[in-house]
Amino acid sequence: MAAACCGMPVSAGLSETKIQRFSLASIHCAACIKKIENCLNALKNVKSARVNLSMKRLHVTGSVEQDVIIQSLSEIGFDALPLNDTILEKENDKVGNDLLIRMAASGFAMMNIMILSVAVWSGASDETRNMFHLISAIIALPVIVYSSKPFFRNAYNAISVGRLNMDVPISLAIILSTLMSLFETLNDGQSVYFDAAISLTFFLLVGRYLDHKTRRTAKSAAKELTALEVQNTQRLEKGCFINVAVQDLSVGDLLLIPSGERIPVDGYLCDKSALLDRSLITGESNALEIKESSDLHAGEINLGHPLKMQVTTIGEFTSLRRMAALIETAENGRNSYTALADKAAQIYAPLVHLLALLAFIGWFINSGDIRHSINIAIAVLIITCPCALGLAVPAVTTAAISRLFSHGFLVKHATALERIAEVTHIVFDKTGTLTVPCIIVPESWSVKDKSVALALAQASGHPLSRALTKALTGVLPLDIYDLEEIQGEGVQAKLNGEQVKLGRGSWLDANFSGFGLKIGKNPAREIETSEELRNGVLSMLDEIDMPAEIITGDTYHAVKRFKHMVNLPITAQARPEDKIERLSKLLSQGKKTLMIGDGLNDTAALASAHAAIAPSTALEASRNAADIVVLDHDMKNIPLVVRLARATRKISKQNFAIAAIYNAVAIPIALAGFASPLIAALAMSASSITVILNSFRLRTIK
Repeated sequence: MAAACCGMPVSAGLSETKIQRFSLASIHCAACIKKIENCLNALKNVKSARVNLSMKRLHVTGSVEQDVIIQSLSEIGFDALPLNDTILEKENDKVGNDLLIRMAASGFAMMNIMILSVAVWSGASDETRNMFHLISAIIALPVIVYSSKPFFRNAYNAISVGRLNMDVPISLAIILSTLMSLFETLNDGQSVYFDAAISLTFFLLVGRYLDHKTRRTAKSAAKELTALEVQNTQRLEKGCFINVAVQDLSVGDLLLIPSGERIPVDGYLCDKSALLDRSLITGESNALEIKESSDLHAGEINLGHPLKMQVTTIGEFTSLRRMAALIETAENGRNSYTALADKAAQIYAPLVHLLALLAFIGWFINSGDIRHSINIAIAVLIITCPCALGLAVPAVTTAAISRLFSHGFLVKHATALERIAEVTHIVFDKTGTLTVPCIIVPESWSVKDKSVALALAQASGHPLSRALTKALTGVLPLDIYDLEEIQGEGVQAKLNGEQVKLGRGSWLDANFSGFGLKIGKNPAREIETSEELRNGVLSMLDEIDMPAEIITGDTYHAVKRFKHMVNLPITAQARPEDKIERLSKLLSQGKKTLMIGDGLNDTAALASAHAAIAPSTALEASRNAADIVVLDHDMKNIPLVVRLARATRKISKQNFAIAAIYNAVAIPIALAGFASPLIAALAMSASSITVILNSFRLRTIK
């Protein structure tokens, strides 16, 4: 292998995969995902089409032209825009800001129209009543046209391709009640329904805005992994190493990787040895020394001397790209989860239209009065309008998110609590999740030793340095100069003309390999290191009411002592693929898992689990893959997340039941002609308020 490393024959002809990315602004649910993916996967030359709902992104793999994809999506009612990641990163949340402005406009108009309506309800008649109706029309018409545009647009897109969604009955109710109110206003009618139309618009915009904000916080972990890719590297050409773009590399190229740099592609080590940070792949917390001809993987960090490597894998086939693809696939699977509201919406929209149509036909046949028949049909549409249904989940979810935030948890995904409520098994990572580094300061150290060690430790962001700084609380650091951190080795400086060092034993010329301190020409002294449980871990494990286990990339030796501390089954030396395989096995046994981890090697597992939680100390990619981030350093409240999630799901179902009971009582009344559109609007508002009040009960759950 050694001889082959820098001169081995390589295989050529690696096929390049064409991936096109699009933005889909108008998708809202799992049904949209299914419709888009089925449409595109049926096209010739499309290998796969995947939709990421939280990011509202479409990824198409194959040789199909961009225009064909855009046209095919247009034919089924979806607008697709070619994705430019650079531009999107710079954009503000235009959709959220737009919804917020529309919501503010409708709320302001609703309050003013309600004031005018109170005067009419209190007995205003004749010219006074007509004047109030006319003022209400002047306020309502432009606001309804502006604020209801999102519903009108989505309803039009659905109808134009022959399908129904929840925005169709919403739009019909708003348009018909507004037009009928305008007709009554111009013909001296006694009742108008501008207040119903505008309050309906306001409440639904609240729900739509809450849904949008929770979706927007769910960033893609796969996208974060691409930030670890190296853009340029040094390749051997005609006896010299020159700087080239990574995308221009070929299999068989010889590269030079400086100390502290990431490995750009997969390959073999051509030097006798190298020191690597391999936590990306294995999660192992310590640096790893490898020998000649050992495998190197994209994303690993060279901690030692500059090394030479030969390229074996490039492009989409590197370890880092494969991991990103694995994570993206897992994210798409999670985002296809059908939320409670989506399940209810699948049967609700057609039923509402049918009832309104039957009401109009029946009353027109019975009375022959088209004006009265339209009024009853509008009343049915308003009274059955899915306002309470639309608020059933967002209202309780918002209350739960608010309470969890007050306890140190940031909820990032729209369906996170619904999925956590369903979990039956917990899988933990160990290092950085359940444990933190611990330093035991030698009793033999003098005040000077402690002060020197603190001065050096404060200058480094290494976990062991941070742990030493914590252990030396109350010590005053000495003044040092010429401070320098040597990547992968330690920190050195000058003190009164002599050199002081803190770092790896081999770097200190010591007879130990661990962590140590050296002052001047004195022999290096070893600092004992270990791990300690993160705050609240034991309390958390006592309270969880479901089976749990630990899967870690650390060695068997590293977890031996830890196993007795937590009394949980532990799998050691697990690679990212092993973690995903374990989650898949649990799923095949009917167990839905909650994954709790923090490292890059946990990212794919976090994304593929039924639900996921990461501590705030986790890397960005891991936090983005998680549904919930723990904002403080204490783990004791993890059981509270599960309890609140279960309560959220229970109260959401109660809200659906409230909406169903309301409809069961109100619809017959409207069909019988006993509810005017005004009464229907009041009933609809009452059901919405009831749902919101029921959601507030979540704050009382212990």
